Formats: sequence, structure tokens, C-alpha cells
Amino acid sequence: MLRFDPGEDRVRSARNFRVWEGGGEYNVARGLRKTFGRRTGVLTALPDNELGALALDLIGQGGVDASEILWRTYDGIGRSTRLGLNFTERGFGLRGALGVSDRANSAASQIAPDDFDWDRLFGAGGARWLHTGGIFAALSEKTAEAAVVAVQSARRHGVMVSYDLNYRASLWDSHPSPDAARRINQAIVAECDLLFGDEFGLAACLGMDLSTLEPRRTPMDDGPPHAAARAVFETFPQLRAVAYTLREPKSASVNAWQGVLEGRSARWVSTLRPSVELLDRVGGGDAFASGMIEGLLEGGTPQRAVDLATAHGALAMTTPGDNANVSAAEVETAVLGAPALTRR
Repeated sequence: MLRFDPGEDRVRSARNFRVWEGGGEYNVARGLRKTFGRRTGVLTALPDNELGALALDLIGQGGVDASEILWRTYDGIGRSTRLGLNFTERGFGLRGALGVSDRANSAASQIAPDDFDWDRLFGAGGARWLHTGGIFAALSEKTAEAAVVAVQSARRHGVMVSYDLNYRASLWDSHPSPDAARRINQAIVAECDLLFGDEFGLAACLGMDLSTLEPRRTPMDDGPPHAAARAVFETFPQLRAVAYTLREPKSASVNAWQGVLEGRSARWVSTLRPSVELLDRVGGGDAFASGMIEGLLEGGTPQRAVDLATAHGALAMTTPGDNANVSAAEVETAVLGAPALTRR
């Protein structure tokens, strides 16, 4: 999508918008590329018009491989296909962030299961990791089927799979099948190695009854897996880990922030940051995901992975736009808890 950001203004009264590219999976790929130097690519579709060209240019600036992008014929008015738009206010103090989506009939929502050559993408010499999310899966019946086929193919080829539940009721409620969220998410998670999601997402997307369990609260300490994680592991025996952030808003501008990685036999947590000052909260969760994936790809300890993820997510919220505009060195400094001194 393209994000239109009114800066300090409201959408309803803005006269200028700053334009960013964004999207859950893309944000993760861009973070892995720009912050950590990993080679990444994006599987999506764009309309063959000037907005599609703008999105392509922004993706190129992010260093993400765009060679697999599908181009859809533009009909001159956007009736059959268009580029999804998202108008997002950052929020401040008592006024929370606000998102207004305008994405019906987007090119991405029309992606079908057979649009990509999955065996080529995940076969010998192909991708090492696939990351996808619940927003893409919820866009349409076609994208739901495409997400399931993608994760099944990746797993068949031994590719690591991560999935962000990222539950959006407004998307799933418009699905023709009332049971779609549970059925489709269960099929996807059954192929995953790493799952990103909190209790609300687990209950809404996977149909799990967690009402009797003690909720996860900030701060959390190292220890055995939380009961919610154990319940997920029992249901999905192939799953290796569950990761999530604990965010306690003190205002739209200041949040307590902590990251957690749950394994089958242990839990690892980051240092609690009790007062993270936010410039733009959008994309913090995606930056957390890219930091987690980087930590696991580099072969470090689970503690290293959750520390990288939490620091990257916190830094992403200090810059405007959906993506982290920081360096690996800045992430390492944040991991160590060093003060934000001026560098000259």
C-alpha cells in the first residue's frame, strides 16, 4: 500500500501528506534489508499506472527485490484494480493514532494461489525464510488460499515460515464464510515455525479459549512458557516458538515496551523499557518481527533474538513512516541500553 501521513495534522484537516510505502510483510522485508543487510524480496501485485510506478520506486529505495511483483492492467478509473491506500495519523498525548484504509479492489487483494511458481521460489537456491501475515490472508478468498498454498509449499521445501496473526476484525468480518478467520489461520499456523501473536489474536484467529488463563502483563520475566503459549504448542506440534510484544500505553506518545519469545521449554524476555517516547507507532511490531528473524537467522541465542527484536521495534517508532530508518549499529547500541548521546 501507500501510506498518506499528515504529520502533526489530522487527516480531516490536512492540506499536505507525506507518502510512504508500507504493508506488514513488506515492512519486515525492508527492515531485514535496510537495517540488517539481508537480501529480501516481496511477493505482491501493483496496478500498471503511475501509483504503481511510485510504489515500485519506493520499494527500490528500500533495497527490496521487486522482480517477482505482478503487474495488473489498469482500467483508467480503478474499478477493477487499484493500489491500496492508508491514511494514518500518528496521534499525540491523549489523542490515539488513527488509521483510515482505502484498499478495496486492490491489486494485492486479487493475488491467487497459482500466481507464483512456489517450487521455484522455495526450491534449491531459493528463499530461506517466508514471512506472511493475517492482513494479507484476510483481504479476499483468493489471498487466503494463496497464503495457505505459500506456507505449505515453503514447509515442503524446508523453508522457515513465520506468520503474524495481525488480526483485523473489519477484514475478516467481510469474508463470505463466518468461520474463515479460524479455519484459514489454523491452516496457516499448522505450517509455521514462528508465530507472532498475543492472546487476543490467538483467541480470535485460532478459536482458542484462553479466558481462564492469567493474562500476560508487563513486566514479564524469564521462566517457563506462559500457559497461552503452551496451549498453542499443544495444538500445533510443529511450531517452534511464539513471539510478541507487551505494550502498555501511558499516552499515544509514551509506551512501556517489552519483547517476549516463548519456546517449548523456556521463555526469554527483553529488558523492560518503561517509557519509550513515540514519534510514530506504526510499524513497531513489524520491526520487532524483522529483528526477531534476523536474530534467529544469525544463529544467536534466543535471548539475543528477542533483544534485537525489541530494540529494533522501539527504534522504528522514533522515526516517521511504517519502516525502521535505523542502522544495525544503532540497534546494537539500543540493545546495550546505552544513552542516546549526540554523535559527531
